[in-house]
Amino acid sequence: MWMWPVAVWRLLRVFLHILDGLWLVHFRMRGKDEAWRMAATRQWALHLLSVLGISLDVQGHPRPGAKLIVANHISWLDIMAIDAVVPSRFVSKAEVGRWPLVGALVTAAGTLYLQRERRRDAMRVLGLMSSALQDGSTVAVFPEGTTGTGHGVMPFHANLLQAAIDAKVPVQPIALRYSDKKHLISPLAAYVGDTSLVQSLWWVVTSSGLTVHVTVLAPLAVNHSDRRALASTLQGMVGSAIPG
Repeated sequence: MWMWPVAVWRLLRVFLHILDGLWLVHFRMRGKDEAWRMAATRQWALHLLSVLGISLDVQGHPRPGAKLIVANHISWLDIMAIDAVVPSRFVSKAEVGRWPLVGALVTAAGTLYLQRERRRDAMRVLGLMSSALQDGSTVAVFPEGTTGTGHGVMPFHANLLQAAIDAKVPVQPIALRYSDKKHLISPLAAYVGDTSLVQSLWWVVTSSGLTVHVTVLAPLAVNHSDRRALASTLQGMVGSAIPG
């Protein structure tokens, strides 16, 4: 019960910070160069983690320049955790764009939406990804295709990796893990099953000692790579970086 006042205070600050994010992307970023926008995005994500009471632990360094970030997927928090380390354009399911407030913010940040119910929509998104990578952007995907509990990784789907092969840019894997005071792998951050966004947010703001661990692994060159072999290699690298 003692966490309730803290949780309410955190929720209020989250709401205000999202409004600040909307102001940032719609007004302050206009006319700014890419470096300014990326720095502003990183600071905004760092502050949101802080507002939520989440500590950030980073191991490794992202390579400069265009790259495809590939990470395991546990929560809606993953986007903020990655942006706090390496601001990226994310590929996401279309439903995220319809979330209240957050959807507008994510859309304004340049998210590429995938219509999963349309079997051929992946080809359209691949083209957008390749163009963004060729233009020098960092693009991030979650090749598991869904969220997991954080215990290990599920099979990586290979389709979207083709964008890096087509654009001839490296792929850099990132391993994500959430811990708290009682758990090496926290169940509080996992956005899985029938968990609603509101319920997940409540678990986060009522948590104590929640930490997101971001392990940035060595980038891989993808010239002449087979995407299925690449997916298997990346899955192994990310899985080996998650304890237990």
